[in-house]
Amino acid sequence: MDKQDLVDQLILRLRAAASAALSASEASAQEAKEGATPAEKREDARAAHQASTLGKAQTRRAQQAIAEIDSLGTFRPGPLTAKAPIAVGAVVEIEDVESGEGRTFFLAPVGAGVTLTGPGGDGYLSVVTPSSPVGRAVLGRRAGEVIDVTVEREVREWTITYVG
Repeated sequence: MDKQDLVDQLILRLRAAASAALSASEASAQEAKEGATPAEKREDARAAHQASTLGKAQTRRAQQAIAEIDSLGTFRPGPLTAKAPIAVGAVVEIEDVESGEGRTFFLAPVGAGVTLTGPGGDGYLSVVTPSSPVGRAVLGRRAGEVIDVTVEREVREWTITYVG
């Protein structure tokens, strides 16, 4: 599997998120400036303040996405052997012990929650980071090990079925 393709997809998704956030920030700033007549603004300064606050939050969101893109500039995940401990850059498959339901994810330094397309359009991978509950649980583990992760206040047991 070409993990650099996954990194490139992640960068594209983060760029799209940054662009959307900047557009929303600009729209909020425009609304704060021109969204009402001067008389309406005096009567309801709160609306202008809310639009301004939303714009600032969107700007922060865009800045975070841009910083994440920058951090991926030097990220070059290499292949892992099946018996290697899980590290950042790994593609990991887990299976729920009770239901047998599987999930595949890419352990990346940033981009938590982004969904990527598998090689050749085959399936989807979720991005998790080392600071997430799943990321913390799998770091340093190996294929065949069972991990416990609390999801929505419920402890789940997952078996690591693949590391690549």
